[in-house]
Amino acid sequence: MFKCLRPALWSALILVICMSSCGSRKSRTLFNAQTDVVTDTIKQVYVVNDQGMADAYYKIKANDQLAIRNVQNKEFGASNSNLGGGTASSSGSSVTGSAQNVTSYPVDLEGNVNLPAIGKVAVVGLSRREAAAKIQNLYGEKLLKDPIIELSLVNLKVTLLGEFSKQGNFLLEKDNTSLIEIIGEAGGITKTADPKTLKIIRGDRANPELIYVNLNDINSLASKKIILQNNDIIVLQPTKNSALSERLQSFNNIVQPLLVVVNLAVLIFTLSK
Repeated sequence: MFKCLRPALWSALILVICMSSCGSRKSRTLFNAQTDVVTDTIKQVYVVNDQGMADAYYKIKANDQLAIRNVQNKEFGASNSNLGGGTASSSGSSVTGSAQNVTSYPVDLEGNVNLPAIGKVAVVGLSRREAAAKIQNLYGEKLLKDPIIELSLVNLKVTLLGEFSKQGNFLLEKDNTSLIEIIGEAGGITKTADPKTLKIIRGDRANPELIYVNLNDINSLASKKIILQNNDIIVLQPTKNSALSERLQSFNNIVQPLLVVVNLAVLIFTLSK
């Protein structure tokens, strides 16, 4: 009797697991949406709640953090150093990542950034290039000889979650940073990733724009929707097979001890005859 139960038990478990393979994948991903079903049929890029194209060039806003340096002088803009001989502003703060040795300066609520030697400069509403040119002219007029100012924003980021070689926050260090560049920075996707399931969550979190991208199709690269914006969340799901395999392993970890008990019962039953 016990020997007959074991094959039946395994068959029932395998049937249940196979039927729940989609649920297994869904349970392993964050921020699921009803429209995620399109990932099985999408050919290139599909957008839900399309909010149009944003300005290709980011406009500086209050509370942004600006990292500024003169590329002609390696010491200009370095942490704990001064800008051309002046005292470093107390409003500056060190940043990490690729701007590790650069001091950042916050944009206040009035739209100004307070810089050493030249004081407050209105930058809200300007692109990075426009702000750099404005600051460069001011330093050229008041302090430095032929400066070349490089400006970056150190608070703009996207978040990668799921089947990437490296998850976490990644800085948008330049305008027009594409999805592929950030995936490259993350070391690519994992062996268990499903390239058809990439999703970008953008904009208003209460009513977000959802952008589905099929990484298998090279024509997806032509879409302007994969130019990343500040605070984008990028999620990539595992394949159904990998999710199923993980579920099987979980069940196996539970069933194996039960089988040991069943085998022991069979042995005792056999010896007691």
